[in-house]
Order: sequence, then C-alpha cells, then structure tokens
Amino acid sequence: MHAGSDRAWMQDYLDHLRVERRLSERTLQGYRRDLEHYLDWCAERDLRPWQASQHQIRQFIAARHRKGLSGASLARQLSALRGAFRYLLRDRRVDGNPAEGVRPPRRGRHLPATLDVDQLARLLEIPGETPLDLRDRAILELFYASGLRLSELASLDMDQAQPADGLLEVTGKGGKTRRVPVGGKAREAIAAWLAARPGLAAPDEPALFVSRRGRRLSPRAIEQRVALRARQQGMPRHIHPHLLRHSFASHLLESSGDLRAVQELLGHADIATTQVYTHLDFQHLAQVYDKAHPRARKR
Repeated sequence: MHAGSDRAWMQDYLDHLRVERRLSERTLQGYRRDLEHYLDWCAERDLRPWQASQHQIRQFIAARHRKGLSGASLARQLSALRGAFRYLLRDRRVDGNPAEGVRPPRRGRHLPATLDVDQLARLLEIPGETPLDLRDRAILELFYASGLRLSELASLDMDQAQPADGLLEVTGKGGKTRRVPVGGKAREAIAAWLAARPGLAAPDEPALFVSRRGRRLSPRAIEQRVALRARQQGMPRHIHPHLLRHSFASHLLESSGDLRAVQELLGHADIATTQVYTHLDFQHLAQVYDKAHPRARKR
C-alpha cells in the first residue's frame, strides 16, 4: 500500500459491506464515521492506518474514551476496526489484525424503555374509520404484534400482507429473512386497511402502507405517524417504533420465559442482544417480590 490509499481501502471495505453483507445505508454511514475518526487520529500522528499495532489501537480507543464516548460507542468503533482489518487480512493486504483482543472500557447495561400492557391498549385504541385511521391502526397493531423493526415494516409489500398461516415473512438486517406471527387483532386491522387501501394507493404501488399521495410510506413518515397518534391518545411520553418492539419483546418474555423464541422472533443474530430483556423481567420480578414477600416488606 502507499499513502494515497489511506482512505481508498476504507471505501473498498464499505463497498464490500454494501455488496456482500447487504448492510443498510444508515449502518454504512455509521461504519464510515467510525473509520474516519480512526484515519484522522492516524493522520495526526503520521501513522499509516494499516500499520498500527495493538498498542496503538488501544491508544486510539483511550483517546476516544477521553473525549467522552460511551462504552457502546467505543465497542462499535472497535467492531468497525476489527471488521476492516479482517477484510484487509482476507485480501492479504496486512499481516495481522491489531484490533483483535482489544476491549473497550466496561460499559453499564442500558435497559430499553417499554410500555406496560394498559398503556399499549390505550395507544392502540385509535378512533375513526377514515383510510388514514385504518392505516395507522394497522401499523401500530403490527409493530406490537410482531416486534418488527421500523425498516422491516416500511419495506413490506402487498404480497406479504395476507399470510394464510398467520405468519409474515420479513427481511431484516443483513438481508436475512425470518417468519413472525401476526396476532388476531393485527390481522383484523390489516384486513380493514386493505379494504380501504385502493382509495389511496397508486395502481402500480407494491407497498403495503402508502401515503396520501399513494406511494410507499418512508420510515421517517411512519415514525411521525406513530408519534402523532401517541400524542392524540394522550400518551405521557414520546412514542417511537422501537419502543413498541421493546415492549413486544419484554411482554413476550415475561409471559413465556423462552429467550430463544424471543431471539428468533426479533431476528437477533446473537442471543446476548436478546438477554437485555431478561434484566427487565428480573426487575419486574424483584418489584413483585419486594411488595409481596413477608420477609421483604419493610416494617
């Protein structure tokens, strides 16, 4: 390699992630930002990025830590570096991966917020029978019934809308598909929306959820509709699609205790990602214990 390729290899790696790993543009932008921080750090020290030692990778992470980055952000930066060096190693452009074995500072566990069952029932009771009322009701019901990511719901097409077996096939991160159940309330809401959809949708539009103009609703527009409906229902906090996904996972785990099943339904590649919901469940159980157990109550 030569000095002119400092950023060329980064673009090669991002192209690899886009084509072979099929990562979303949003994820790719995150990788680009993380790698550019590393390239800038190397440039300040007149260090070729691909020649860094493990000690220098640790120095970089320590420098980012001093700038106030959270443990989660540092872990993400390390993941980007490990992946980039792994790519260079595969192409025999480097002799080793200095980011392997480097660990970020220990981070506190962030527990996702959730809504309780009563709050969700209140949110889902959208009044009205206009096409937009029916569409928004179907969107909210489907988010909670199936635990979909925002991108997954936004990309749904008509040919996915009427699953005969009550299961919906969705495409998640990395282009991976999975089948998720659609509950009775959500199926009823989707059926009501499908009856009204022809009045809004353009004839050639394949999307399940469309805007007033008849075209696919963007993820941003769906976020805005969820927040608007929550305000109209008098919800005391900002409601967003991921909060409904968290609530789906927490309620399902609390009822079933089946972590592997929840992992499959959420489309998590690593069960460690799903395990955060067990901590939510244990918090709930601890509260029940403190209130109910004779030896736990304060006199």
